[in-house]
Amino acid sequence: MAGEREPRYRVARIEEIPALASDLVEGEWRPVRYHFGITAFGCNAYVAREAGELIVEEHDEGDDGHEELYVVVSGVARFTLDGEERDAAGGTLVYCERPVVRKAVSVEPGTTVLAIGGFPGRAFEVSRWESSRTGP
Repeated sequence: MAGEREPRYRVARIEEIPALASDLVEGEWRPVRYHFGITAFGCNAYVAREAGELIVEEHDEGDDGHEELYVVVSGVARFTLDGEERDAAGGTLVYCERPVVRKAVSVEPGTTVLAIGGFPGRAFEVSRWESSRTGP
């Protein structure tokens, strides 16, 4: 109808977001930020097909100031945080200050982790790694 505005929101289930190839994890990478066109912060989902899959690659953010929050959406993820293992069930939040060395593997199939990140006080920029796989 004439004069109707398009909705200012979109809704999607994680499994509806197409998985893209990732050389960093064994599970599926679901590029949430790219799917919605988010420009304010980074956001990706990682889904394990099987138990024992790497779903958050081992890394730290060094001294660059990047902050990350991981939300375990379903299943159980075993995080290793500066050498300490912590099991995180669905509904658990894991916040890593810099430069915590972190990684996570799935404890059960279907484990899903949503990663949200950005730099405090700075405009968000898509990483070279992500843009080489999705575009800007």
